[in-house]
Amino acid sequence: MSRQSKKIQPAGEASEDRSGLHLWLILWKAWNAVQACATTDIHHQGLTLTDFGILEVLLHKGPSPVNEIGGRVMLTSGSMTVAVDRLERRGLVERRNQPTDRRTRMVHLTAEGEKLIGEAFTRHQAAMNDLGEVLTENERAQVIRLLKKFGKAADARAREEKTT
Repeated sequence: MSRQSKKIQPAGEASEDRSGLHLWLILWKAWNAVQACATTDIHHQGLTLTDFGILEVLLHKGPSPVNEIGGRVMLTSGSMTVAVDRLERRGLVERRNQPTDRRTRMVHLTAEGEKLIGEAFTRHQAAMNDLGEVLTENERAQVIRLLKKFGKAADARAREEKTT
């Protein structure tokens, strides 16, 4: 490495890599840490991340077709079938035929499922809000804005690369 290309840092200051690769690494590590906190919180409530996701979709979107839920929680149709079967055995959801199209099976929360996910979501929301308190309100707004910008650019790039 030539003397000109070498970065010299004042004593006691760490080098701050601002490359795209370093950004990706920081996002990856942060995502893994946040996901671990979220998953632990959800497990303490007696649910898996998948079950929580399915129940949360039903809580906020209402009865939905299996394939629509799968798209929202990023599960294949086979995995969704297994997950809905598991939730049905626990008495948390039930499948019903769609009156206007009998080919469509709708998943509904049962009263027990609605109670469980309502309480679990409220506790999880509080836990995630508490975690977010490490940042000020302005810092959270900045992070949200920047991550949206970065995510949209990554999405556009991925779409572009799929077509070439």
